[in-house]
Amino acid sequence: MNITATGSERSPVSDDAARPLPSAKDGGDGWHERGRPPAAHGAARRPRSGAQGSPRVAGGGLGRSPKLTMKQRVLVGIVVQAALAVGLAADAGAQQWVASWGSSLQGPAPEDWTISSASIRLIARSTIAGDRVRVRLENTFGEQPLSIGAAAVGLRNNGPTLVIGSSRVLRFGGAAAVTVPAGEYVVSDPVDLAVQAEQELAVSLYIPGADVRSSIHRNALTTSYLTDSGVGDRTTDAAGDAFTATTPWMHWLSAVEVHSSTARGAVVAFGDSITDGSCATPDGHDRWEDVLYARLAAAGARLGMINAGIGGNTVIRVPPVGSVPGVERLDRDVLSLAGITHVIIFLGTNDLRREATAEQVIAGLEEIVGRIKAQGLKVIGTTIIPRNPKPRGGLPPELGFGPERNARRHAINEWARNNMELDALIDFDAVTQDPDDPDFIYPPYDCDGIHPNVFGYAAMGRAIDLGVFGESQ
Repeated sequence: MNITATGSERSPVSDDAARPLPSAKDGGDGWHERGRPPAAHGAARRPRSGAQGSPRVAGGGLGRSPKLTMKQRVLVGIVVQAALAVGLAADAGAQQWVASWGSSLQGPAPEDWTISSASIRLIARSTIAGDRVRVRLENTFGEQPLSIGAAAVGLRNNGPTLVIGSSRVLRFGGAAAVTVPAGEYVVSDPVDLAVQAEQELAVSLYIPGADVRSSIHRNALTTSYLTDSGVGDRTTDAAGDAFTATTPWMHWLSAVEVHSSTARGAVVAFGDSITDGSCATPDGHDRWEDVLYARLAAAGARLGMINAGIGGNTVIRVPPVGSVPGVERLDRDVLSLAGITHVIIFLGTNDLRREATAEQVIAGLEEIVGRIKAQGLKVIGTTIIPRNPKPRGGLPPELGFGPERNARRHAINEWARNNMELDALIDFDAVTQDPDDPDFIYPPYDCDGIHPNVFGYAAMGRAIDLGVFGESQ
């Protein structure tokens, strides 16, 4: 068989056919990114009164935007209206579409990964409850139209098996099959399916073509399943016996949205490999935003959590370009999602290691902040965490930070801490730095000199003030 995988992007706006993706066709994949216990430094500060009567917190984050067509602007506007409606109406019991899961696709699969007349079952954990589901499938990095012969969604039991009776056939404008043009995406018609928060969904696709390469998110930290090539359509197979291969990547699926009367909105964590979860546990849900989500859920916040991290991602376009930078993928991976209420911006470290100036990174972050606030969403900035001078674990030594890079990092962090435009700041630098040398990651939190380990991610997630999201601790 051609499947060799053992080792994602924007969400629906409405229920119509294939649509272009803004600035998504250009980029590949990337792999990059000693701290103080959280009790010593609160990571997030609650908004305090500031200039022009706006809530104020030290923080930061921003970039440069692509030109949008009028159609794209209209589509984004529709989504923004839906997002604002969620925050106002959900508490009254109104039904609203809200993003419950997402994966930012980052490039094409390797040339030796192909699928032929086979089915793939992709696992996505919903973070909110609802009674209807729709999904978004992207051919963002495909060079040819993608033919999907059949698609289905169901509740996952374990492995590739489904809860009996939960499988629902997905349609696209009423049709069971759909062709997604290169660089575009489709949104399924909604299906009736009751799903609970933290329940896993299985989205199954039948790909009838030969030697088809996918658009992928590499570090999905989720095991999904495939059949052998030639097996054909097994999308509604509840037993899952035909799904004999696994993949650690997310293929084509970029968003799940749930129709909910209980969700208050959703939070997008917009970042790089530290958000994506390098050094976290596959299928473990133990990244910093997973810890934050669990705390919010325990507090009754009813907020979804979307991971929009990409390993090696940057704020602006600086060579070598490994993935579509934040300023160019913001519309695709954040603003197009339904029901979004808060965005956490956690980018910048990879710009610095590519020798971008502090001024360039700040300008990019300011643009991102401005574009998010223009949509009426809450913007939460972060500080850039330390990088050790010599990374470990086989990472190239040039990825480390010396005095000059740290000087630029400090400049960006001071801008963030004194930024009046942010609604809140999460001071991850204070949480993760070594008290004996603040330019190192705190050793108990340090995975490889660049990324926190699982204990470090837990400290980051626990240190965030839930008041930022309108919840008590």
